[in-house]
Amino acid sequence: MKIQIPKFLVAILFLVALPVHSQTGMNNGEWHYFGSDAGSTKYSALDQIDRVNFSQLEVQWRWQSIDGRFDLEQLKTEYPNLQIPNDVPDVSINGLKAAPLAIDGVLYVSTPLFQAAAIDAQTGETLWAYDPRSYASGIPIMMLGFSNRGLAYWSNGDEARVVWGTGDGYLVEVDAQTGEPVVSFGDNGRVDLIEGIPRARRQAPINYSVTSSPIIVGDVIVVGSAISDQPDYREMPPGHVRGFHVQTGELLWTFRTIPQPGEFGNETWEDGSWEYSGHANVWTLMSADQVAGIVYLPVGAPTNDFYGGHRLGDNLFANSLVALDASTGERLWHFQMVHHDLWDYDPPAAPNLVDITVDGERIPAVAQVTKHGFVFVFNRITGEPVWPIEERPVPATDVPGDRASPTQPYPTKPPPFERQSLTEDDLIDFTPELRAAALEMLDQHRYGPMFTPPSLPTDDSFGTIHVPGYTGGANWHGAGVDPETGVIYIPSATLPSRSGLAIPDMGDATLNYVRNVTTNLRPSGLPLTKPPYGRITAIDLNEGEILWQVANGAGAPTVRNHPALADLDLPYLGNGRDQILVTKTLLISAQTTANEAGVYPLVARDKETGATVGEVALPAQAIGPPVTYMNGDQQQIAITVRGTPPEMVVLGLP
Repeated sequence: MKIQIPKFLVAILFLVALPVHSQTGMNNGEWHYFGSDAGSTKYSALDQIDRVNFSQLEVQWRWQSIDGRFDLEQLKTEYPNLQIPNDVPDVSINGLKAAPLAIDGVLYVSTPLFQAAAIDAQTGETLWAYDPRSYASGIPIMMLGFSNRGLAYWSNGDEARVVWGTGDGYLVEVDAQTGEPVVSFGDNGRVDLIEGIPRARRQAPINYSVTSSPIIVGDVIVVGSAISDQPDYREMPPGHVRGFHVQTGELLWTFRTIPQPGEFGNETWEDGSWEYSGHANVWTLMSADQVAGIVYLPVGAPTNDFYGGHRLGDNLFANSLVALDASTGERLWHFQMVHHDLWDYDPPAAPNLVDITVDGERIPAVAQVTKHGFVFVFNRITGEPVWPIEERPVPATDVPGDRASPTQPYPTKPPPFERQSLTEDDLIDFTPELRAAALEMLDQHRYGPMFTPPSLPTDDSFGTIHVPGYTGGANWHGAGVDPETGVIYIPSATLPSRSGLAIPDMGDATLNYVRNVTTNLRPSGLPLTKPPYGRITAIDLNEGEILWQVANGAGAPTVRNHPALADLDLPYLGNGRDQILVTKTLLISAQTTANEAGVYPLVARDKETGATVGEVALPAQAIGPPVTYMNGDQQQIAITVRGTPPEMVVLGLP
């Protein structure tokens, strides 16, 4: 599912072969994007921190999120639309996910309540803070509520600006030096993103937000959206992606992710379903080739995630990687990774840009990791797959009114980095009793290969178990790549999920069926499958082969300390997904579960084997990804951790 690029871009094929155009991560000791560089490599060439001294790292300073200055009860009184549940203890909902940007001795960070701050990298002092009061409109009804993953930074040498999206659907821009709104940008420093988006609303409950950082390509801000996952309605806002001028806020172009009549792909929304269907939004991070002027969009699933009877057809450009000319919004090429999605298997992370050598040919590549455990690798200029991608038959659905795609794309290389099916051999088997409990649970469901469709409950089935589940595989944490070796490092998790469909209860619902979860998938409170439950996989993209795969730690204490496992000599079980950082000499990962000592470690790994070569204890569980930069003559690592309120912690050598 792709087209060739326009002829005027053919010259770029020659240009990208020159060394100056390679994706090389950050080489100047700074960190300018969520993923280090525009290509989301998560790589830094710094090597002052190495395997010898990593374990000597210590906290230099800690910065408390400015959200902590709010009193929850006062906020509820002042803003009745806020609608924070009574059992939420503080306003740090979902924590401080942002990756701080490190530029010219200053760290820039955003908060869950969509505030932004500039922090002195030397002292941890807050230099400025700006509050767009996004919470005044109410809490977004996305799955994540208050959540923000970061900022974008732009400078032309004379002036510098910081840009981000808000929970109530605005694009905000402030002066990077002062934190004051740029009055010439939009309406006194902000642009209304809800304007022009069908069915989007700002009135509580808000159904259209921005939770991931925009990306700036040249002078164009490219911004996606987060759209409510409220399951009962087919009429949700579409996830059209737009480009705005960085200095004025002028709308430059709109790429309609759900094509309108006369546009390429409109016929893949049968029976006029393009008119009311929503989502197909870029809720996660994006990447860009700044030299070629191309932005890469990982476009999400359509409404509704698990039932497609109201949107028959392949549903372009949902579940696709789309390459656009960043200056015009023109589609250059695309590839749909899941047709007519019934599993919420949308691309969850920024694609990684890296130059690789395959069979002696130098290729400017883009690699997209997925929830269902694949890495799709393309020439990022032409869209040609680096290795063949086969359309293979998959099971049909028996849900009334729906029609699953008869085939789905399978890359022939690299191999999957996650489990992609469920059989009896996959079940937990530490003891005979646990295996029996898992078998009993399995017998109550449908299961099988990866694209086994959702199903209606019956007398002997609660629905279908999917492996990997819709929260399994890779996610927004994304992968990192080493531009010197062409190796990609992928954190992933095995998290089976169940989709039993049901008729919605609400009287005004407009979908025939929605996902209904009434049973857990944890026999005796333990995972359904054998370990590892979380892992890191290293793949050589030059060869398309897995180099190594390791469990990411001992495993959750609730599993390791379970009474049924008390007398067993357990291997490393792994759990969840690490947040990773790639440096010249190390793979650094922040584990999401405590180790045997009860602390949350930041781990240094050997890039060639995955073996642990150093650890340092973090004050609390990591939330966002670690970033590294030079502060004067000292390399430091900054990372956000949980707390009330959450904090940013900066580590350095003594």
